[in-house]
Amino acid sequence: MTVGITGIAYALPARTELTDDLQQRVAGGLPVPAGLFRRTTGIRQRHVAADDEYASDLAVDAATKVLADTGTDPHDLDLLLFASATRDMTEPATAHVVQAALGSRAHALDVTNACNSFLNGIDLARSMILAGRASRALVVTGETPTRARRPRLRTLAEARAAFAGYTFGDAGAAVLVEPVASGGILDIDTETHSEHWAVGGIFGGGSRHPRGDEHTYFTGDGRRLRDVFEQIGAGLIERVAARTGLGWDDYAKVLVHQVTRPYLERFVAVTGVPRDKLEVTVGELGNMASASIGVQLGRVRPGLNAGDRVLLVGLGGGVSLMTMVWEVS
Repeated sequence: MTVGITGIAYALPARTELTDDLQQRVAGGLPVPAGLFRRTTGIRQRHVAADDEYASDLAVDAATKVLADTGTDPHDLDLLLFASATRDMTEPATAHVVQAALGSRAHALDVTNACNSFLNGIDLARSMILAGRASRALVVTGETPTRARRPRLRTLAEARAAFAGYTFGDAGAAVLVEPVASGGILDIDTETHSEHWAVGGIFGGGSRHPRGDEHTYFTGDGRRLRDVFEQIGAGLIERVAARTGLGWDDYAKVLVHQVTRPYLERFVAVTGVPRDKLEVTVGELGNMASASIGVQLGRVRPGLNAGDRVLLVGLGGGVSLMTMVWEVS
């Protein structure tokens, strides 16, 4: 049996926010040069969820589009995975909120692994189908990481710790995963270096820090995180080539999780991926956490033909890396 992606859609909040306006709002009282956030990240703007718009809403929006595009009845789903770094609440699983809105009756659960959550969800859906535990799976993500940004910066030290949070943008994505006659997901690889778990994250909401605003904001060392990815990322790409025999010319597109424009440029320099293979979203949409690759998939899908191959490269805090080779059926 071969399992593939048969439907793709994404969702963006209607509201947009300019990075220059964001900087003025959060750092207006600090001696920070005008336009610094924009120049440092290469992010001009991003989409931001409305106050009454939640991660599940973005997931439902994308899921509804996938079901409509593929003519799939919600009752024909037997697995629904909400695969996201963001959740509506600690308990119950946000997958149930999505399922209730869709009207489906599938086995529903959450999959969480920072910015690799969506790729992990696709991998888990494929594995469940291959194991005979499911026949048609819907994998969704809804990301609202902009709510983890510190609303006001009081010192330059605080700005350095919180800066990575100002790369965020909100989005949702969904894919339908099921058996296919040809193509499909051809190769998957992962590499995890958990000793770096403290490099960056949102450390509140669990048993360590169940309450308290200081732990609800994203904090991290962006330069250290980039160094970790550089040290281990190139080897993962090389392994894909050695295992599959595929080179850059064999891919129609290479989709990589995008944190900032300098991160993406460094990825190009380290891996040698041709720039025309990339779908660059970070400048206009920001770092959409696990929805980044889902949105890219939705944007490139209309230009792909049967037999085209796409390399997906995920980078997630923790730290984890992931690659997936998908051939269009």
